[in-house]
Amino acid sequence: MPSTDHPTARRTALLAWSLLFIPLAATGLLLTALFAIALGLSSIWIGLPIAVMLSPLIRTLADTHRRTLGRFLDEGPIPTPYGPQDGLLKRLRATGHVAWRDMSLSQRIRTTLSSTAIWRDLAWLLLNGTVGVLLGALPALLVVYAVYLVLHALVLWRVAPLFGLEFFGGQAGALLALVPAAAFLALFWFYGAAMVRGYAKLGRWLLAPTEKERLTARVAQLATSRADTIDAQASEVRRIERDLHDGAQARLVALGMSLGMAEEMLARDPETARRMLSEARETTREALTELRDLVRGIHPPVLVERGLDGAVRALAISQRLPIEVDIDLPGRPADPVESAAYFAVVEVLTNAAKHSGAGRAWVRINYGRDRMVILVGDDGRGGADFSGGTGLQGIRRRLAAFDGTMSVVSPTGGPTIVTMELPCALSSPKTSPSSEKA
Repeated sequence: MPSTDHPTARRTALLAWSLLFIPLAATGLLLTALFAIALGLSSIWIGLPIAVMLSPLIRTLADTHRRTLGRFLDEGPIPTPYGPQDGLLKRLRATGHVAWRDMSLSQRIRTTLSSTAIWRDLAWLLLNGTVGVLLGALPALLVVYAVYLVLHALVLWRVAPLFGLEFFGGQAGALLALVPAAAFLALFWFYGAAMVRGYAKLGRWLLAPTEKERLTARVAQLATSRADTIDAQASEVRRIERDLHDGAQARLVALGMSLGMAEEMLARDPETARRMLSEARETTREALTELRDLVRGIHPPVLVERGLDGAVRALAISQRLPIEVDIDLPGRPADPVESAAYFAVVEVLTNAAKHSGAGRAWVRINYGRDRMVILVGDDGRGGADFSGGTGLQGIRRRLAAFDGTMSVVSPTGGPTIVTMELPCALSSPKTSPSSEKA
């Protein structure tokens, strides 16, 4: 049940949802009838492409029911039984899944007709359009009929005598008509939520994925996550190799040449040799600095010493952009999760400083229900999305390796809010300040 503070507001929201179930059920019944007609025309072939065209609409409507009915269930939205429908084809071949947009017409027909999910959705739409919706719409029907009885009593009591009309029972009959109206309103007030909750449970029975579908979806998710992890690791290795080759390695090669030349010049030109040795010492210092920076980029020492809380606060202080930090972590996650979370925050803040034109940013990190939730936002120009570059995609791949999720809300004009969730366990409880402004 959607949560609101006032009982009247809750009942009003319940009435609105109950009325919404009626057009949703009618739409589902229409789609079911069209799909049945398409299958009936399959003998002349034209029906099968029509059925394929209708299947995404059926899925969309069923997913709408899953999200809507999930509002009235303690478990939350009903999960979808469908496998991945978009993404790179190479990341789905391992499990036999093929992106819908990459399928030929014959593949789409076979997928549609062999999918148990589409048939269960059709069963739900048919049941919902004929019988099931009566349970969901019953609260609205109670209110509508109660209003009708009140208006009917008003006509008998006040309006009819003005025109010299008399009805059986007179005013006493009109007052008696208010008794069932009050009873219907009481049923709606006290039992309407239970009726809709029962309707939602009926929907979960047919719309939730089966154990086999859940296992298949999990295998596909793990295969995609594994491919993302391999890509991220390969990219990180290439970055380290490039930094070593272009930085420290080049300086060490120059150092070796400088030392060789200084050795040759030592006997005949000590002053030049001394100058070259001084340059070699400076080159050594720069090479050590680059190696130190490279190691920090792999796993910052501040993250090891102070944990995610301290590392993010230190990061906020070092940024040119004013960043407000609010962290509430009762402990520390495992090192790989902590590192992934830290670098995700670094990447998002770097994007905000470079591209958003923001005047300030904020980081919120908290923990609950075995999940660490990270929210990073800025007041910039907005417009960030996953297709705009590789930065956000890289963060999502990094988090996916730990079953983490990431969502971006960035309307044009801002603000941009990036929400990341990482399932994890915390250890070594500690006390830390709840907020700090950098």
